[in-house]
Amino acid sequence: MICLLNRSSIWERLATVPRAGDGRTVDLLMALTSEIPPPYVVRRFHPLPETPPGAAERGFDVDQTNHSVVVGESVVVKWLTPPAPLPQPTPEAFAHLTAVGFTATAAPYAAISRDGELLALVTAYLPDARDGWEWCVDEAAAGRTAFAADLGLLAADLHAALATPSPAFPDPVRLSPASPGPWPGRARTALREALELTDGEDGRWLAARADRVERDFHALEDPGATPLIRIHGDLHVGQILRWRDGYAVIDFDGNPTVSDTDRHQPAARDLAQLTTSLEHAGQVAVRRRDADPAAVGRWAAEAVGSLEDAYRRRLRERGHADLLHDGLLRAFAVEQECRELIYAARHLPRWRYAPMGVLRSWYA
Repeated sequence: MICLLNRSSIWERLATVPRAGDGRTVDLLMALTSEIPPPYVVRRFHPLPETPPGAAERGFDVDQTNHSVVVGESVVVKWLTPPAPLPQPTPEAFAHLTAVGFTATAAPYAAISRDGELLALVTAYLPDARDGWEWCVDEAAAGRTAFAADLGLLAADLHAALATPSPAFPDPVRLSPASPGPWPGRARTALREALELTDGEDGRWLAARADRVERDFHALEDPGATPLIRIHGDLHVGQILRWRDGYAVIDFDGNPTVSDTDRHQPAARDLAQLTTSLEHAGQVAVRRRDADPAAVGRWAAEAVGSLEDAYRRRLRERGHADLLHDGLLRAFAVEQECRELIYAARHLPRWRYAPMGVLRSWYA
């Protein structure tokens, strides 16, 4: 449902992004109960909890790109910095998941835009939430794998929901074209860029194994009639919160390191990225918690196996077993590690140890 409002005071004060404590985020939430003045547009998903005047605001430092404010310990307003040109995938994903009844996420309340740009997203605040770069690293350091089956069920439920028709996604499942399309070229481009950007001993090690890495992409040449859905696009443990009542998947913005990519992709791409992120959590445990590398290797193998088994079982139970093409998992996982190296080189050099640790375990 799209609405238009009239509480000019707060709308006139949105020329700059509100900061926690300045009161503008609370004023915005209160204004959402009134008529919206042009050029602002509010798209609503679930009823917004009542916000009392003077509700407490605090920062929420979980996103290095945007600025989030928690209001009254019940609502989070994520201010996009800078505003993102529409269309954006998140509002459509919110509308679809709401329509099909998917609840394993922070409940979406509203998306606020102005002049063709998305300004803010309003969602529920999840008490005691920690993202996977905290809780999953704890599990790796302790050698616990019971969580992995829960993540597999969550991922399968998400993909089953994304494959269910709704007014937002009336035709959510497509078949891949007879030709391999852009996937082999995209994977090989990622390998080439990773080789160009990875220097030193790591770069020499990778170059010596480039032929072996490239052979793992051959499965992408003949994917068969693989179902394509609107995948999450950036599904890793950092996007899965463990909170007071369980697990929740968040952030439907897509992969920030990949541009010009059709959001309709094989479910295997999401699953491959999720399982590689377990391997990365293990590398973090070795690096920062002095965990034993051999023990972490065994932990990662068991956790990945448990996650994938639970994922397949849930898809079968929900009548969507055909969504997963097992033959693509390895290729997408290797491509993801190449993309992690590219990300490290361009944005976060200290991260390189994680994908290199995984690749060394795969191509010893």
